[in-house]
Amino acid sequence: MNNELTIQTKVRDMMTYSFIALKQFPKSERFVLAAEIRQSIYKILKLTVIASKRYHKKTTVQDLDVELATLRNMVKVSLDLKYIDMKKYENWQRHLVEIGKMVGGWLKSLN
Repeated sequence: MNNELTIQTKVRDMMTYSFIALKQFPKSERFVLAAEIRQSIYKILKLTVIASKRYHKKTTVQDLDVELATLRNMVKVSLDLKYIDMKKYENWQRHLVEIGKMVGGWLKSLN
């Protein structure tokens, strides 16, 4: 149970960082890519809560892993389109890698 609470804290930390970074997106992208990223982050938080409450967690944690991979790709696209600079990208990726390691460990413990 402690693992789930820790991952939720890490996701909230990433949310705080991400939403500040998303404010710097061009106006034309705030309702497209930025909105998709925001929805993905909300979904990741929701999946961590759902997985922590369910008895059968495996499929939910797998969904969480997929959503995290999707978010990683959207952040990379943001860098490629120069909506964020390299420093923001590296900080964001640091959050994502940390959460990814926790999800990987969670998945491994369920197998």
